[in-house]
Formats: sequence, structure tokens, C-alpha cells
Amino acid sequence: MTIHPEIAKVLAAIPAPDGSPLDPAAMRAAEAAHVAAPADRLPLHAVEDVTAVTKAGEVPVRIYTPAEAGAYGVLVYFHGGAFFLGSLDTHDHVARALAKETGYKVISVGYRLAPEAAFPAGLEDCYAVVRWAAEQGQALGWDGRNLAIAGDSSGGNFVAAVAAKAHEDGFDGVTHQILFYPSVDLDFAEDRYPSLRENAVGFGLETAGLKPFNAFYLNSGADPADPLVSPIKRGDLGGLPPALIITAEHDPLRDEGELYARRLREAGVDATVSRYAGANHGFVQNFSWIPEFYRPFHEAAGFLNTRAGQ
Repeated sequence: MTIHPEIAKVLAAIPAPDGSPLDPAAMRAAEAAHVAAPADRLPLHAVEDVTAVTKAGEVPVRIYTPAEAGAYGVLVYFHGGAFFLGSLDTHDHVARALAKETGYKVISVGYRLAPEAAFPAGLEDCYAVVRWAAEQGQALGWDGRNLAIAGDSSGGNFVAAVAAKAHEDGFDGVTHQILFYPSVDLDFAEDRYPSLRENAVGFGLETAGLKPFNAFYLNSGADPADPLVSPIKRGDLGGLPPALIITAEHDPLRDEGELYARRLREAGVDATVSRYAGANHGFVQNFSWIPEFYRPFHEAAGFLNTRAGQ
């Protein structure tokens, strides 16, 4: 299927890369300029900014309560942005939609970014907030049974790494993992996956841009051979929580996400792949206003709630 016509319109208006070095500060400012005003955001029962005091330090989080209830499943969300972009604000609408459709209380993590914070600072923040959520369960209104983690793109990378760290530490509290078009292999050799060539140019995220966009993270000490950096390289994926992996047809990262799901299944983990035709990388964040691309939130709800308490 060709790229969705509404996505094609947006892509046609994006200037071609001019080869200039990436400027994190300028790119973050540009992202911030497009954040919706608070009055224009999806209303929920409550949204609160707090500081999670964790073993990794103080981590800003935003807690989304979808409706008044006696208890909630909790979903800890890690935003994307190639490890150096993204914020609580740029992905606020994603967290709101996840809360609304799943009925879970969502905790979005404002983890430390590269290059200012070297590896593994961001990953440590994400993992620490998951442990904090379990420890603060009573205060959060957690139901004590369902503790999910979710993330998009590089946030999906953190989901896979956090799930593995929790398993290695003997913390079995994570019950579900949701990865939206995850970046799980930071070895960007073009021959590794057909999608790196099939979707190399013209769909927003381009294969040639993967190395420079991820360089801030890799140059901060993240080794692509390390399974905490490239989770697909982990030798044993057994014992991890059930996974829902959303991929996009026109995404250079499509095949690594789908291979990761296959490797999970081979290790005995319940893993479901849902590939969205006509979609590109980032569509959940950028194009969920298109009705068919809002459906991942409904899929997430089905995945979480049909397996609730398992």
C-alpha cells in the first residue's frame, strides 16, 4: 500500500535535509513550538506533574488519571525522540490517549536526555520510575496486579531494555509491554533488514538519518553491541512479559521490530505484531488524528484489558 495521502501531504512540505549538523537545542525548541495549548488537549479526570524520588535521583513525571475509580492498572510511558528529543509536553497527547482508551493510570517519564546525560542515565530513570510506581502503588491507586510499560521509537527501545532489567533483577511486577515502532537494533548497517532499503528515502525518517540522529546517544557511551542498547541482541528473551509490537509499513525500523517479536515468541513469550499499512515511523505521535491511525490506542486497550490480572 502506498503512503496514506494525508501523510504524503505533510511529507511533501518537509524540506530535504541540507547536511547541516543536528542542533539539539534548536530541534527541541522547534518541537516545543508545536505543542498544543493546555486548553486544546484531551480532557481527563486529572493530570498532575510530580517528582518521582527514585534510586536514580529525582525524575519529573506526569500522571494521567482517566476517570474516577477505586483502583487502576498503571502504565509507565517512555516517549520517543532518538534519545535526545521529546518531552512530557511533546508526547502529552499520546499519554492522554493511552489513559483514555485503556482506563489505566498513565505515568509519563521525563527522563534525562543525551547528549547532556550520558548513557545509561535515561534508561536508569525509566527503570527507576517503574520500580517507584510499584512502591508507591497505594498512593497511586494501583490495583496491585497490572503494571504495564509502553514507549514509541527510542521509548520502545527503553521498554525492551527495562523489561529485561526487571527480569534480571527478579522484579516480576511488569505484566505487559507495548512497543510502538521500536528502535531495538542500533547497528544501522543497511543490509541488516530489508526495510532499511525499502523505506530508505521519502517517508520522514530516512535510513541515512539513523546514524546522525542516534549519534548523541551512541557517543555518550551507548554501545550498539550491548543488549541494553540494542535489545534484539539479548541472547535469552525468555521470561519477559507479553508484548504488543506496533509497526509501520513505510518505516526503516519495521523489520527489526517484527524480528524482535518473532524472537520473543521463539523464547516462549506471548508477542503480537500489528503492522499498519500506509503508515510511517512516528505515526502514533504525529498522525493519530487520522482515524485509522488512532486505532493503536484501542489495540493497546484490548491487549491490556484482555490480559488484565494475568
